[in-house]
Amino acid sequence: MNWFKFIGLTVISYVITNTIFALLYMAGGDSIKNARPGSFLDAFAFSVQTMATIGYGAMYPQTDYANLLVALEALVGLVGVAMGTGLMFARFSRPTARVLFSRVGVITPFNGTPTLMFRVANERRNQILEAQIGVSLLRDEITAEGEYTRRFYDLKLLRNQSRSFALTWTVMHPVDESSPLYGETPESMAQAQADIAVTLTGLDETVSQTVHARHYYLAEEILWDKRFVDIIARKPDGRRMIDYTCFHDVMDI
Repeated sequence: MNWFKFIGLTVISYVITNTIFALLYMAGGDSIKNARPGSFLDAFAFSVQTMATIGYGAMYPQTDYANLLVALEALVGLVGVAMGTGLMFARFSRPTARVLFSRVGVITPFNGTPTLMFRVANERRNQILEAQIGVSLLRDEITAEGEYTRRFYDLKLLRNQSRSFALTWTVMHPVDESSPLYGETPESMAQAQADIAVTLTGLDETVSQTVHARHYYLAEEILWDKRFVDIIARKPDGRRMIDYTCFHDVMDI
């Protein structure tokens, strides 16, 4: 859940809870001292003061019924504040991966072997330590008994681990005789509804917590006989730079 939805849900829950208690106070008749009889606004304000333990002193319970509701609402407020604080702290303290995947993958020759490639970039200012990538092929198959099944195949990578993932990483899987992709064509992958599932995990170097990211490539997002545009260049002073504006761009072989 994003921050906008989280804050919205918190506000809505807060308003609904206080509305319920305000209606319960009103159901007890003249149970709140100095509150206008039958005033929902006064009952709602008294509920807010009770739940937040503000206690201005202008309004206070004057019946046993109201005192019972105050005790119940104080308990609800304590539990709610504890839960809200915990959820808020968890959202602030949880590191986000912020890993950028190329919009497409390509199958292009590499050292004489057709190779599946896609790009991964670290958008954070700090590094991801002991980063590991796993790639799987998902496709529909028919068993010998004629039953439909969705099969998973792990794809072997030239390098599936990076000790220090700081900038970019081109992930490569050779499509040789041992590859599940061997003999596949764009048409056969589309017919089998093939997907490429990618997962990345690693350690945030700042807080030493595990971060993870995932991405899926559909069959039509795997481009054949294409290669990625080079994004590494040199500055006038000789230092290398990465041009992320071309990160997703491909070109003909």
